[in-house]
Amino acid sequence: MAEKHFKYVILGGGVAAGYAAREFARLGVNPGELAVISKEAVAPYERPALSKGYLFPQGAARLPGFHVCVGSGGERLPPEWYTQQGIELVLSTEIVKADIASKSLTSASGGIFTYDVLIVATGSTVIKLSDFGVEGANANNIFYLREIDDADKLVAAIQAKKNGKAVIVGGGYIGLELSAVLKLNDIDVTMVYPEPWCMPRLFTSGIAAFYEGFYANKGIKIVKGTVAVGFDSDSKGDVTAVKLKDGRILDADIVVVGVGGRPLTTLVKGQLVEEKGGIKTDAFFETSVPGVYAVGDVATFPLKLYNELRRVEHVDHARKSAEQAVKAIKAKEGGQTIEEYDYLPFFYSRAFDLSWQFYGDNVGDTVLFGDNNPESPKPKFGTYWVKDGKVVGAFLESGTPEENKAIAKVARDQPPVEDLEQLKNEGLAFASKI
Repeated sequence: MAEKHFKYVILGGGVAAGYAAREFARLGVNPGELAVISKEAVAPYERPALSKGYLFPQGAARLPGFHVCVGSGGERLPPEWYTQQGIELVLSTEIVKADIASKSLTSASGGIFTYDVLIVATGSTVIKLSDFGVEGANANNIFYLREIDDADKLVAAIQAKKNGKAVIVGGGYIGLELSAVLKLNDIDVTMVYPEPWCMPRLFTSGIAAFYEGFYANKGIKIVKGTVAVGFDSDSKGDVTAVKLKDGRILDADIVVVGVGGRPLTTLVKGQLVEEKGGIKTDAFFETSVPGVYAVGDVATFPLKLYNELRRVEHVDHARKSAEQAVKAIKAKEGGQTIEEYDYLPFFYSRAFDLSWQFYGDNVGDTVLFGDNNPESPKPKFGTYWVKDGKVVGAFLESGTPEENKAIAKVARDQPPVEDLEQLKNEGLAFASKI
């Protein structure tokens, strides 16, 4: 294959790639200057839809409906948009070698792409149980959810195993969202996770108790404090049961595993400085090599608000870091400067008729307020995190847009607080007066 040269190459085809392409178009890019190289067969899309609307039994989300940038209220960018902008969308193309010194990328089919400026937007890959040698982990109908192909296979299994049994391995984002959506599909659901409560990286025990109670009321069974150590399958290779470390065996027609991800940095290993599991960048997402940028899940960047380096796996940061990198690239070309990235960590989730948002940092003492009774017809509650006499984080379930803005402002401004009991009594009123 002939070598192809581009002024700018975005390596990866996820959320960050799509938002970076839009920012290039907004700031001005000439036809033929920019390529987006993705191993997926479709143009960049809003990945969170895969664990939510894509799996709904009725009115399911489908492409082209959730191409970027609809997830943030922006315009939808279907494949023809890239053509109209003169952006080359190189799909179904896996890059197997990156030579940063020679500014070249080599695909699995032998194609070579060279560039002047590179944005690494490779995202994360899922951690698989087969990576740990778990017995039977390669059986049919054991699913991981990362890309649209994974979601399509899961949809087919849900349709084939109507009223069947599913075991969800993991109690984080994927575990909670997939348990809910499988239940909506009339599947019998059991969640299994080793931690004492769900979403332990973010949730306090008080927050988690609400969601565990709510899920139990929906008929979802929860098994805590143990892990899957093996899988049984039938003569066709289809999974039939999950073997747990505590000796229990759970019947299963479908298994979904959500035990975390790893940033995809293998291509640039030893060529770019890494820290905290990601590619180290400055506040403009430029790496240790000038002209090479890293955004989204793979970037370890200066989190100005807390004066520390962090790597953040979330769609909000993927979008914003991509835009910041492109702004920085274009500013440098014009001899200008832009402001440093000043990110407020933000996480959210939706399941059943629930919807929560979290802003800031989940460190320090916690104050739970509101009605977190899972039996309540309209539960509404939140939590503040207080460190060194300041509110540094805030969580809210079932907040209005105005209330969510208020807790974001609290997390950003970090107002002082002296009396935790008073903070508990004030609850949301504390946020609304900041």
